[in-house]
Amino acid sequence: MSIATASNTADPRRPVAIIAFCRAQPLGAAGLIVILAMGLAAIFAEAIAPYEPEVINFGAMLMAPSLEHPFGTDAFGRDILTRIIYGARTALTIGFLSSFIGCTLGGLLGIASAYFGGRADLVIQRFVDVMLSFPIIILALVVVAVLGKTELLGIDLNLVLAIAIPIIPRSSRVVRSAALSVRAMPYIDAARAGGYSAWHIITRHMAPNVLAPYLILLTAYIAQAILLEASLSFLGLGVSEPKPAWGLMLAGDSSNFYQEAPWMILFPGLAISLSVFAFNLFGDSLRDWLDPKFRL
Repeated sequence: MSIATASNTADPRRPVAIIAFCRAQPLGAAGLIVILAMGLAAIFAEAIAPYEPEVINFGAMLMAPSLEHPFGTDAFGRDILTRIIYGARTALTIGFLSSFIGCTLGGLLGIASAYFGGRADLVIQRFVDVMLSFPIIILALVVVAVLGKTELLGIDLNLVLAIAIPIIPRSSRVVRSAALSVRAMPYIDAARAGGYSAWHIITRHMAPNVLAPYLILLTAYIAQAILLEASLSFLGLGVSEPKPAWGLMLAGDSSNFYQEAPWMILFPGLAISLSVFAFNLFGDSLRDWLDPKFRL
């Protein structure tokens, strides 16, 4: 009875595990609170935002922060607080999709490389080395410039793909290192001897045992993806006007009015910094929480 109770308590799907995580990792809990706040703002933006994000009001151009406009207005009279709230939806959507696609494909590639080994591992890892030789921003710039824009349900799929592609080799290398130790386990040899297919062994026996590093990579690269999306939007290759996006809010007229209206740069910059910081805090704490060596 006591053993069953202990195993149920340690189940990460239960609320008690969340409470234990918050107590053991207060910084990670703080990051999680910020992430949840961003998620709620993104989901309920229509109910939270005081104005419409794309409506131009020339009578309210460059208004300083006030009770009417807590974060001020931009050069088109649009409320900056409203655009930051809607920008959270853009950042989280593109960030999560890019990180999920990149980490999932990279994880499968890393597991396959570790499982097959030999010449297949050599070829895959040399391809990964070539991809890693390109800085992540340069590779994303090349991909988005070549692919252009393809929108579906308001999401630029090519932008998501451009951010996901540089993540693939980086996540592949990390997952491969974890999968190599799993590949050496006796149950993998037993599954092969039992006649199971490579796909069955990879998905049913190896992938679940590298879930912890995958989750850590997923949270860490969401922060990278948000920063990369903001950089591409700032350079004019990401989200385009009039759609609200934090990086786009830092470009254009914001650079022309930085002395007259510094709030146009200050608040979007704080939103980017806070979101990246929150995901990094949560990812580092999640790594410590899932690693038994850090829980002794």
